[in-house]
Amino acid sequence: MSEGQSLEFCREIETYLCRKNDGHLIRVTGPSFDLVAAWAAQGVPLKVAFKGIDRYFERYYAKGPRRRPVKIDFCEADVLDVFDEWRRATGVTAVRDGLKTVAYRSSGVDSVAGESVGDGPQAVPVRAEKRSLRAHLERVVMRLTSARASGAIGEAFDGLIDRVSRELEMARADPRGLRGEARRAVIDRLTALDAELLEQARGMLDDAARTAMVREADEELSPFRAGMPPDAFTRARHAAVDRLVRDRLGLPTISFT
Repeated sequence: MSEGQSLEFCREIETYLCRKNDGHLIRVTGPSFDLVAAWAAQGVPLKVAFKGIDRYFERYYAKGPRRRPVKIDFCEADVLDVFDEWRRATGVTAVRDGLKTVAYRSSGVDSVAGESVGDGPQAVPVRAEKRSLRAHLERVVMRLTSARASGAIGEAFDGLIDRVSRELEMARADPRGLRGEARRAVIDRLTALDAELLEQARGMLDDAARTAMVREADEELSPFRAGMPPDAFTRARHAAVDRLVRDRLGLPTISFT
């Protein structure tokens, strides 16, 4: 990324942070500028950085009335977490001495927000939480139900929501959790349901929306494209578009890894 592109990236982050802080101007200068410039150098897509900032603010607002404006430095862990999820979904990764592509892999990662402690925004940690199949299913059902209630998805998704709910009830039936073959069978069914979800979601988009999402996916992947074989880029673009479809409709990743 050129110096001019890096500067523009930092300006966009500063503008977005200002909006999130209700118009309170927090400059991205000095060490903060170096931090954001490093995101640009790693190829963090701008909207991925925005989503990481959103994630921090959601957790910060959840603790109650805000006490002070949020600096961009406090959002670093969330931005890098979202970037990691994006990389694993698209099959793109960064290494210390350059950029490379890896075999395509669908991640199915859902982030778990941490609890808020302390008085300042910097005291809101990202808490790593062990993911369980039952907790994953609970989040999936909640997000699908929310998307249905908001009108983002229609009645055509009711059958799929019912099937995911049945998988959740099966997982709840045994307090020790599903194990062995039973667990693997559920995971396979969730993978199939996720593919069905995406197929139905894509069918809701018109040609203009699809074209816009492909263009946005290409922009996200542009820092990595030069080192990607054509087939790897095609798979990465497909995964990036699927991620944008999920974001647009508020849909979760049903598959579990």
